[in-house]
Amino acid sequence: MKKATALLLAATMTTATAALADAGEDRLKKDGCLACHAMDKKIIGPAYKDVAEKYRSDSTAAAKLQDKVKKGGSGVWGQIPMPPNTAVSDADIKADVAYILSLKK
Repeated sequence: MKKATALLLAATMTTATAALADAGEDRLKKDGCLACHAMDKKIIGPAYKDVAEKYRSDSTAAAKLQDKVKKGGSGVWGQIPMPPNTAVSDADIKADVAYILSLKK
């Protein structure tokens, strides 16, 4: 019985994790982020997994990245500037950045 419960819990957690990942990617698509970024390869901007890796040990990363997404910027990942994303809500930007920082390589 314990083994069956553990297996059910593991399956539920796997399904929930996949659903969160799908929701994160859907929000990035809705917010227009995937026009310039991909999860695992550079397009115009850096791969999101590379962003997560770069900022993994930076406790101030979320706030810095939220600000950069909102205001735009350049120089960290190359010379092509990221335009400001003023039409994206602060709540979506916060959720997008949290999702990106949760990614593993």
